[in-house]
Amino acid sequence: MTNKPSIVFAHGIWADGSCFSKLIPTLQAEGHDVIAAQYGLDTLKQDVDATIAAFGRVSGPIVLVGHSYGGTVITHAGADPRVKALVYICALGPDETETSQSIQAKFPTTEVFQNIDVADGRIWLKPRTGVPCFAGDLSAEDQGIVYATAAPPAATLFTEKHEGVAWRTKPSWYIVGSNDKAVHPELERFCAKRMGATTIELKSSHVPMLSQPQAVLDMIRKASAAVAKAEHATA
Repeated sequence: MTNKPSIVFAHGIWADGSCFSKLIPTLQAEGHDVIAAQYGLDTLKQDVDATIAAFGRVSGPIVLVGHSYGGTVITHAGADPRVKALVYICALGPDETETSQSIQAKFPTTEVFQNIDVADGRIWLKPRTGVPCFAGDLSAEDQGIVYATAAPPAATLFTEKHEGVAWRTKPSWYIVGSNDKAVHPELERFCAKRMGATTIELKSSHVPMLSQPQAVLDMIRKASAAVAKAEHATA
């Protein structure tokens, strides 16, 4: 049992839990229980259920962190009473009438979606042009890893809805990537403002947890400290 909030991560498309590998060791060393939910990007319900199942593997209040499509996941999974705060990293944050696709349709289409292949019912990043749109501020070697581990989502994933909008009732933090070519920066700013989130902007691609991990860690620490303070006040 730790006296610090637990951290649960939810990944986006073209990723898995390893995309948080530059954050996890530091958070563990600082005394947090940490787990990254792993899911198949087959249906939104399955991904939300898998994330909620991960809550049972940590103790205490939870800071739930979502990247990209993982923002949709934590918006719904975060309705669970064990979750006390939400951290969005270049992430979607739909309302109850919205889907991942419909909220993106309100803003210009980003470059990454012009560099994909749809095959076998999944959406794949193109290796030479898609990955630079997704992770353009990483080294060529790290971009190669991103491509090799880019889990393709089901082609229907972004059209699905789920109940629960956690950001309406729980404190939120938001990291905007001003050079993001996957989720439009203006969409990120819109989501953050609508949530009333504590917000920072980084001059990053879509993956600041890989390109600027210290800045992302600082944001998670701030959310965690706020949760610990609130929990202490009500103890």
